[in-house]
Amino acid sequence: MTQPETFAYLAKSQQALKEARIVLANDLAEAAGRAAYHAAYHAAQAFIFERTGKAAKSHNGVRSEFARLAKEEPGIDRSFSAFLARAYNLKARADYAIGDDISVSVAEAGQAIESAAQFVEGISRLLAPQG
Repeated sequence: MTQPETFAYLAKSQQALKEARIVLANDLAEAAGRAAYHAAYHAAQAFIFERTGKAAKSHNGVRSEFARLAKEEPGIDRSFSAFLARAYNLKARADYAIGDDISVSVAEAGQAIESAAQFVEGISRLLAPQG
């Protein structure tokens, strides 16, 4: 990992993961789900930046560019691209949906945090300096 921006994105992903755990511990499932998405989003941006030298400009851009680059990277778990899309939908529900039927549950947020932690760890390990 040679790009300072890569480190900054990974640090932001770790911070979002920490926030997700704190807010979930306080039964704030929507905020936890949103933070879990942001953890994965920033880790994906780190990977994109490290591989291309530039950041994607939108959430959709991050998802599509990550998926494209991940296909060529044997070190990336194939479930990561699908999780990024699912987590974005969780974030969108947390941000915009109303009503009990579509709210984010504590269990759903907890699962998103676990998946986000695997995502962040996997990308961090992949981008870690070798040697």
